[in-house]
Amino acid sequence: MKLLRHGPKGAEKPGLMHEDGTIRDLSGLVPDIGGEVLSDPGMGMLRALDPATLPEVAPDTRIGACVAGVGKLICIGLNYADHAAEAGMEVPPEPVIFMKATSAICGPNDPILIPRGSEKTDWEVELAFVIGKRAKYVSEAEAIDHVAGYCICNDVSERAFQTEHSGQWTKGKSHDHFGPLGPWLVTRDAVADPQALDMWLTVNGEVMQKGSTRTMVYNVPFLVSYLSRFMTLEPGDVISTGTPPGVGMGMKPPRYLRAGDRVELGVEGLGVQRQAVLAE
Repeated sequence: MKLLRHGPKGAEKPGLMHEDGTIRDLSGLVPDIGGEVLSDPGMGMLRALDPATLPEVAPDTRIGACVAGVGKLICIGLNYADHAAEAGMEVPPEPVIFMKATSAICGPNDPILIPRGSEKTDWEVELAFVIGKRAKYVSEAEAIDHVAGYCICNDVSERAFQTEHSGQWTKGKSHDHFGPLGPWLVTRDAVADPQALDMWLTVNGEVMQKGSTRTMVYNVPFLVSYLSRFMTLEPGDVISTGTPPGVGMGMKPPRYLRAGDRVELGVEGLGVQRQAVLAE
């Protein structure tokens, strides 16, 4: 099942993608794609619906971030061995955790906004997962039961803000529109193996990233268990799991986004994002 949110920014409505390629509206049945809707009973209720009986949404309607009410947007750094190598860093002995401000979250096709004074705005295609059931001190064996589903995140980053200013990475990760999510939240049952998904990103049609979640150092069940030791994970929390090689920072010479560029990215089975790059 592919769940989504449609409509103007700040006024999105819940919906789902019918197998015939049309978007169907859920606003008469659930308040949004968040909270209890992400639980196993909530998903079961939606799964029992006949999408053909639901109102059809105009095909040109804007698609918003695929989950509402995100309390935490947690990111995992250097979680691909080959990406760590291109960054000139060692694979960490434990996951590197940082937060991205929830105000960075936007729709999958909303523009990337280059911050004022930025010269090093970069791209990162990532697999993200959404928590569906509260998780605290969860074992790896139980972890996957706490995942509602999966989506794409472009972990847009300003590298100078991230690494050349003092302090933590968050300031380079949290500008408005630095967290496109979606287009869909693909439910857990529809993804056979989250550790076997191809992923890619292009800039102006040129392939920059081409990788697979197979090379992820710390997998999804481990991350749920690990994070739940340090903080309670609540329904709607999003964890973005890191990026494969091919980011602009790792190129020789480095290459960064400029106004007028177009970015496309995808993860196998989870759809495609398309973003124009604008100077703020």
